[in-house]
Parts: sequence; structure tokens; C-alpha cells
Amino acid sequence: MGSPKAKPALERLGQDVRNARLRRGIAVADLAVRAGTSPSSIARLERGDPGVAIGTLADVLVVLGLLDRLADLIDVRKDDLGLALATENGPRRGRSFAAKLRKQKPQSEGAQELQDVVDPDGASF
Repeated sequence: MGSPKAKPALERLGQDVRNARLRRGIAVADLAVRAGTSPSSIARLERGDPGVAIGTLADVLVVLGLLDRLADLIDVRKDDLGLALATENGPRRGRSFAAKLRKQKPQSEGAQELQDVVDPDGASF
């Protein structure tokens, strides 16, 4: 399960969580109780198991006092590729589906019967 590229990153994350726990002198059982999870989930997280929920990681980081690091994990201001693509594509105005329907030319009666009738509110009949 998971990408081969993700495995080393998850293992490194787990090792970092373990090191942070040990530096604070917190036992696995105590961390589990304080984070509202089981000791086996903490052990799986520290091994880099991709099946551990991100909510469990967040709860553990709260206990360790590192939750702000999770919030900064994907900082869009530092996303060089995303920023370059946004600059290249330029600003775009979004149009709602209803606005696109209103802009379309009315079709002939015969062609209208063959197509679904679409309500501007998004309901299809």
C-alpha cells in the first residue's frame, strides 16, 4: 500500500515523532492516553505505517507541542511549482454552471427534446 517514494518519508516522520517523544521523556502508553489513541497506533505511527490516520498524527503533535509544524507542512507560499503555474496561467475568473447555461444559444425544439433538461440550479431531469 502506498507509493515507494512515500515509504521513506513516512518512516522518517515516524522516527522524528519517536525522537520528539523520547526527548520529552514520554512513554508510549502515556502519549497514547494523552492523544486519545492506543499504544499500538503510536507504535505504528513511529514505524511509519501509512495506515495511521492523519487525525492521530495531529493529536500526537498536539501532545508534543508541535501542531504548528503540521499546519506548515504544505505552505502554498513556498510551493514553487504551484506559484509558477499560477503565474503562467494568469488570473482566471470562474463561471458558474448556471451562467454557462444562460450564455448558450437556445436550441431548436427537436434537438431540445433529445437532450436532458438542465435546471440552472444544477438539477437534471
